Amino acid sequence: MANISDIIEQFLLSSLSESDKISISRNELADYFACAPSQINYVLATRFTLDRGFIIESRRGGGGYVTVLRVGDESDILNELSMLNISDGLSFTRATQLVDRFVSEGYLSGSEGELIRQLLTDKALVAPGVNKDALRASLIKSLALYLRKKGGRK
Repeated sequence: MANISDIIEQFLLSSLSESDKISISRNELADYFACAPSQINYVLATRFTLDRGFIIESRRGGGGYVTVLRVGDESDILNELSMLNISDGLSFTRATQLVDRFVSEGYLSGSEGELIRQLLTDKALVAPGVNKDALRASLIKSLALYLRKKGGRK
């Protein structure tokens, strides 16, 4: 039997099959699945990420509505990443998932991707007083801007 996270994910994916954008209330969805709103947050945060091709827009107040947007065209990922808010930063895992996506979509070669992954490690980002996650986000944003400007795949 599937766990509640899988069920919620499948529900949202089936809703997205009709449209590339849905707006939902976290609380209403939690009531529907008889779970805590934090379970909905967990599913959105872990299964509907930018590196998996989704953008989550959250609105405070008004019932906790969330918009889930499927990134349709490969170039959209470059546009979205070039506008990335770097205040939260990117973990090494998330940053490398984005680099992997650039490689799989043909924006980077495999060796370029590997080189960039090595440059994003904690060991490579050694500087006193620097937030490594914020620095990684800034580097990924710069990479996305460059790839968008360069245009085209390998």
